Amino acid sequence: MDELTAEDSKLLTLARSSAARINQTVGAAVRDGLGRTYASAAVDLPSLRLTALQAAVAQAAAAGADKLEAAVLFGTDSDEAGVAAVADVTKTAPVYAVVKREITQIGTAV
Repeated sequence: MDELTAEDSKLLTLARSSAARINQTVGAAVRDGLGRTYASAAVDLPSLRLTALQAAVAQAAAAGADKLEAAVLFGTDSDEAGVAAVADVTKTAPVYAVVKREITQIGTAV
């Protein structure tokens, strides 16, 4: 894939910023059906571990999102648990991974 849409590029910016804010290499962002965005880095506490994508999906779900339009994962090209979390909310939402400017679609549950 050559490039993201303008709306999905905004998700990339949020994902990248979430990672940089706390000096991590991986971040994620999702957009819900109303256009609201949620971004996160990974959570790694003794009693709670979430990938960046799982954390972004959890924020969306906690805010009442019942549909996700898209998700972007920055800094890694795989996150099975995060892709599964996206599919739990919306089976058809595309999930893109961006590593070193290379864009790969890693999920769209059917």
